[in-house]
Amino acid sequence: MPFRVYMLRCGDGSYYTGHTDSLEQRLEQHETARIDCYTSTRRPFTLVFAQEFPSREEALTMELRIKGWIRKKKEALMRSDWSEIKRLSRGRHLHERMGKCPSTSVAAQPTLRTNGVAGNDGTR
Repeated sequence: MPFRVYMLRCGDGSYYTGHTDSLEQRLEQHETARIDCYTSTRRPFTLVFAQEFPSREEALTMELRIKGWIRKKKEALMRSDWSEIKRLSRGRHLHERMGKCPSTSVAAQPTLRTNGVAGNDGTR
């Protein structure tokens, strides 16, 4: 039985990610708010992404992965922009993923004197 990972764009502009074995039934549950969940207070919503997986474990793994992504990466997935997804996947820190350097270089950071006062003159 196939399972699907799906993403909804909610009425407040946020995204909801889930997985199911019956997408149509799950969307109907979101629409009628029969289940008290994230989307019940954020309607209307739009289905913006769905992908099929052969097992629940694979679908759940992808759901959890997507939930950890930044907004730009989720939006790249919706567009199937694989080069952007790859670019946004680089590095542990936001500035590495965004291709930017930190605003302050190491050389420009103040040094600490032994008395705890900051200074750039290299004295202790």
